[in-house]
Formats: sequence, C-alpha cells, structure tokens
Amino acid sequence: MAAGIRIDPYLVPALDGVAYGLLVFVAAAGLVLCFGVAGILNLAHGTLFAIGGYTAAALLDGGWPSLALALVAGTVAAAAAGALVAGLLTRSAARSHLTQALLTFGVALAGGSLLVGAFGPDDPPVRVPAALDGSVAVVGHRYPAYRLVFIAVAALLAGLLHLAVRRTRAGMLVRAAVDDAEMVAAMGVSPTRIRVGVLAIAGGLAGAAGVLGAPIIGPGTDTADTVLLLSLVVVVLGGLGSMAGTLLAALAVGQIQTLGVALAPSTAPFLLFAAMAVVLAVRARLPLAPRRAT
Repeated sequence: MAAGIRIDPYLVPALDGVAYGLLVFVAAAGLVLCFGVAGILNLAHGTLFAIGGYTAAALLDGGWPSLALALVAGTVAAAAAGALVAGLLTRSAARSHLTQALLTFGVALAGGSLLVGAFGPDDPPVRVPAALDGSVAVVGHRYPAYRLVFIAVAALLAGLLHLAVRRTRAGMLVRAAVDDAEMVAAMGVSPTRIRVGVLAIAGGLAGAAGVLGAPIIGPGTDTADTVLLLSLVVVVLGGLGSMAGTLLAALAVGQIQTLGVALAPSTAPFLLFAAMAVVLAVRARLPLAPRRAT
C-alpha cells in the first residue's frame, strides 16, 4: 500500500467495533421502543441489561444447554421487570418525562442494589461454550470465535426486529399507537396494553442483549450505567423512534470507541461526545420531523 495508514493492523479493532456497536444496538433497541412508541423515558433500561448479564454469569457453565437456559431465563426475567416498570408508570405515563425519569431512576437504583446484594460487588466470570472459547483466523489475524458468532446473531436479531416492527400486525398497531392512540383505542385495542407490552418487549431485548453480551461486557457494578449511557447516546444520535438510525448510530459509536483507542488513545474518551455534539449541532439547524417508529 502507498504511504499512509495501513488498514490491516486495525482490522481487529474494526471487528471489535462492529461487535460492540451491534451489542449497543440490541440493548438500545428496547429504549427506542420505549421512547418512540410508548413515549416513556426509562432510566432503568441499563438495569434490565444487567439482569441478563448476571443471569448469564450465574447459569453459564461452558455448555450449550446452559447458554440456551441463560438466554431464556435472562430474557424472561428482564421482560417481567420491564412489565413491572410499566405497571409502576401506569399513572405517571401521561405526565412529564421528568416524572418518568425520577421514577425509573429510583427503580434503577433499587434494582442495582438488589443485583449487587444477590451476586456480590465483584465482577463474576462468564463461561461460554468450549467451541466458542477459542479464536479463529480472520485475514491473517486471530479473533475470538464468540465475537464472530455474536456479530452474526446480533445482525439476525436486528433484521428480525425491523421485520417485526414494519411487517407484522403487532408492529402496525405499535406504529399506529405512535401516530394516533385514540384511533387505536377506537379499534378495540387498549393503548395501555400496548404500552405494557412494549416495555416488556423492551426489557426482554435488554435482557437478551445482557446474556449474549456478558462475555463481551461482563456484568459488574457499573455495567447498567455504561449501557444506559451508550443506549441514550445512540438513540439520540439515531433519532427518536428510528430503528435504522439507531443501528447506524450504534455501529458508528462502536467504531469510535474501538478505533479511537487504536488511532488516538489520548483523545479516545472525548471522541464519542465530540461526535455527539457535532451531530446535535447540525440537527438543531434542520426542520423537525414527526416521531415515528421505523
């Protein structure tokens, strides 16, 4: 290659960025549903992710059955927690986002304390199946097999989620509830039930992301805060209610986080927020578009 930056040394960080970005997207997809569909600011979303992560740490023993059990248990537990949050928000859902933020922040604090009390303050180890515990050759580099499999699974989940929102009757009702909740109610469908269902599904997505992402972002006392912060960043950058925009934003965030460390380690901690500031400054000059789940 001619003079300049060689791409080959940065292949592994770039792949890490894809894996990291897809993990953030799967976690943030539930927050997109909360914002774009239910109109709820759920600051307990990171705690739902942590539920999945701790479930994975508790159940994974290096075998495939334990991975399947952890995925089911983590998804169900986080979905139930999401439905509980929806129940707590029943009377405050129509109020200001400040009320929602205060209530869900309290839930996040209580949930975090319960998780630490149950699993301890130390970061627990996570064991993946032996077949995924090694590395494979990728263009002359060794790369963790689990992360490659995760990239494929997360991409599949992203595609299925897009189809579910855009092509199914449930997705149509959800999108209709964004535009005209009164019309949906006139059709005999309760917007409150849709809201509870959306928060339960959002919680399930966060729990599944926590289980699948536990070997990448291990469960710990700061996991919930980190995931919530990154999820809020990609939801804001991608546009409220936009799945496609959130996916692109998550992939960009993943690359900024990983390639930034490789290319400019001294400024890496500031690159994400600098990019966010630029995007928000540009978007502030653009005309507002209606909020829609896509």
